[in-house]
Amino acid sequence: MTENIEADAPILIFDSGVGGMTVLAALRDLMPDAPVIFAADQAGLPYGTKTEAEIAARVAGLLGRMSERYRPRLICIACNTASTIALGMVRDVLEVPIVGTVPAIKPAAALSQTGTIGLLGTEATIRQRYVDDLEARFAQGKRLVRQAAPGLVEAAEAKLRGGGTASVKMAVKSAVADLRAQSGASDIDTVVLACTHFPLLADELAAELGPGVQLVDGAAGIARRIQALCEGQPVDNSAPSRAVTTGDLDQFGLLAPLFAAQKIDHLDRF
Repeated sequence: MTENIEADAPILIFDSGVGGMTVLAALRDLMPDAPVIFAADQAGLPYGTKTEAEIAARVAGLLGRMSERYRPRLICIACNTASTIALGMVRDVLEVPIVGTVPAIKPAAALSQTGTIGLLGTEATIRQRYVDDLEARFAQGKRLVRQAAPGLVEAAEAKLRGGGTASVKMAVKSAVADLRAQSGASDIDTVVLACTHFPLLADELAAELGPGVQLVDGAAGIARRIQALCEGQPVDNSAPSRAVTTGDLDQFGLLAPLFAAQKIDHLDRF
């Protein structure tokens, strides 16, 4: 309840890596000074190649410990893979509002003129029943062409660190070629970026896909949902924001300028 929310309670944004910074940036547009903790499980990266059981256990365990330590007002699982697998479990065990991240199939279906939609995600995401259900609900009568693009996660992380330009372009080229090679893919005019890492490669993907293809992701919608759930709550805009990683802190520190641009100046290891 609103009256039980501490004014300095942060919004916790959780991701397997730093793809969730796309959600953080969208949230900063709406709530520029709200206290935020960005948590990157880089020791567990990548999630897309893990089993459902491994992902569910890891995400639930980490968020349980983070909830105890940071006492967030809300948790956003800014990772499509983690959300499609562990969202229900986490909601069952934590007494805090949980916002998930799911592939933006609904808006993509509304935008598509040809009725053929591409979906780029991790291996774990594209095989989930959750995606089947979204397709059945929002894309009836349309074609959804799914393509696993695990190489884009590493490419996005490399791009953020300012390196690997050639390898980033190669990963994008490979992912798009694999998507285009599928039956019916020649009619794709809209592509869902079903991983929060992938919008970090929007420029490269747009160039490779060509001007006739629209890219759709859910960051803005997620930010609006967080804002709506926090409406009316006391917020101490002077409370500090921080970013934490389960991985190597020195490597994480290379991202300090990017976090500073989102008003996060403290980087720690969880």
